Amino acid sequence: MHKAGFVNIIGNPNVGKSTLMNRLTGEKLSIITSKAQTTRQRIMGIVSGDDFQIVYSDTPGILEPKYKLQESMLKYVENALEDADILLFVTDPIDSKKINISYTEKIKNLGVPIILIINKIDTTEQAAVNILIEKWKEIYPQAEIIPASALHNFNLEKVLNIIIEKLPESPAYFEKDRLTDKPMRFFVSEIIREKIFLSFRQELPYSTEVVVDSYKEYPQITKISATIFVARESQKPIIIGNKGQSIKKIGTDARIDIEKFIDSKVYLELFVKVNKNWRDDVLKLKRFGYES
Repeated sequence: MHKAGFVNIIGNPNVGKSTLMNRLTGEKLSIITSKAQTTRQRIMGIVSGDDFQIVYSDTPGILEPKYKLQESMLKYVENALEDADILLFVTDPIDSKKINISYTEKIKNLGVPIILIINKIDTTEQAAVNILIEKWKEIYPQAEIIPASALHNFNLEKVLNIIIEKLPESPAYFEKDRLTDKPMRFFVSEIIREKIFLSFRQELPYSTEVVVDSYKEYPQITKISATIFVARESQKPIIIGNKGQSIKKIGTDARIDIEKFIDSKVYLELFVKVNKNWRDDVLKLKRFGYES
């Protein structure tokens, strides 16, 4: 008997969905920063055994959209609800105060197994965790509720065992040696975008998008050219920095991580261009690969 299914991870921003995804897949497929809304698209990570295949999906955080990009991000969440065989709903001790009623009802009516993970329990007391477990039991009586810490790999083996137990019988959806549905260019652009999020504060990272223009593999080195797009003219000199210091640091930090990811020496060239108000332009978002 072979089992396979789509195990989709949803939750509010900043509850640790991407950290959980990376732990469960054993690969850094999702970029991670302390800022909310770092994840913008749906990213699949595939874990295969002899008699099972788990297709995980990391998704953007549930939010009230303020512009077209966020509307597109929310569509990835909606799609993840529609095609889930198992739903991993992630929360944490702080997030538990912000329950989205509309999504509560959607999740209750899915008709698929729900594993509710109270993440980051290392940040609170056991008594508080017990209260949270009881609270979530009232909201989702049908869910398996597991206190965990993705950061410290606590209780994730239990999560994996429950997932395998609840997977439907099915042949594999992907080749057994495949790790993800995304191409290498996507991960390169995400690594660069992660470094922008780590380098700048406030609104600027949310106004940037990265496109890999060229990706060429040679025997000794991989040559990559990418463009960082910003939404306003005033943002371009900030990304470049004084005498090019900011973009140089982004490039250096990104190159180091890309080399680890692809296991090859990398030559990375970065450019900065203005694409005015791209976050609110449906056609521009499509060109950047977002769903409309």
